[in-house]
Amino acid sequence: MSGLVVVLLAAALVVVVALLAAAAAGKLARLDGATYPTALSRAASTFAAVLTLAATLTGALATVLS
Repeated sequence: MSGLVVVLLAAALVVVVALLAAAAAGKLARLDGATYPTALSRAASTFAAVLTLAATLTGALATVLS
């Protein structure tokens, strides 16, 4: 398997996990009685947080493993 394929599959997996977390956060916020804009804002911040966490972990692991 090519290294590029592995990187693309890992990136796709991270995006899917971030989307699932954002959808769950938005749904939970909506069930809690938040308005649609508030729920969308919470979902967006969760999506950004998951992507930031993945980037930070990747950078830390790249530093440790190289």
